[in-house]
Amino acid sequence: MTLVDLTINGLSPGRYWATVRETGDISQGAASTGGIWEALKSKVLGSQPPKEPRGVFGTVDVDERGKGNVFLDRPVAVWEMIGRSMVVSRSKDGPFKQEDPDTIVGVIARSAGVWDNDKMVCSCSGKNVWEERKEQVSKGMI
Repeated sequence: MTLVDLTINGLSPGRYWATVRETGDISQGAASTGGIWEALKSKVLGSQPPKEPRGVFGTVDVDERGKGNVFLDRPVAVWEMIGRSMVVSRSKDGPFKQEDPDTIVGVIARSAGVWDNDKMVCSCSGKNVWEERKEQVSKGMI
């Protein structure tokens, strides 16, 4: 089971769909993310009416201040979604316009816990990402 704590700021009031898309290609915003993840698979299986694809997580209502918050859960493993994109939009299925101020998109990635990322930025320096960040901040980088 995957739980999503979805917090929205800055969208116009209304109801929005949160969907996981087939690809993580966000080069053209939501327009290049593909269809809803597993939508085709759910249509092909069985002669019953198609069930909701696993990529449809649910809806979030945005208030007049542009804020919305919802907890969503779906019976999927996080590793299945890594590299795909999540789109939050008024339209569940699309098509999406490349420039839509009320559609947001991002690529799903795994994040380490705080201070748990000990991967090296460059094997030549031997520094992990936290050590590298500290050095860059001291040089004025944010």
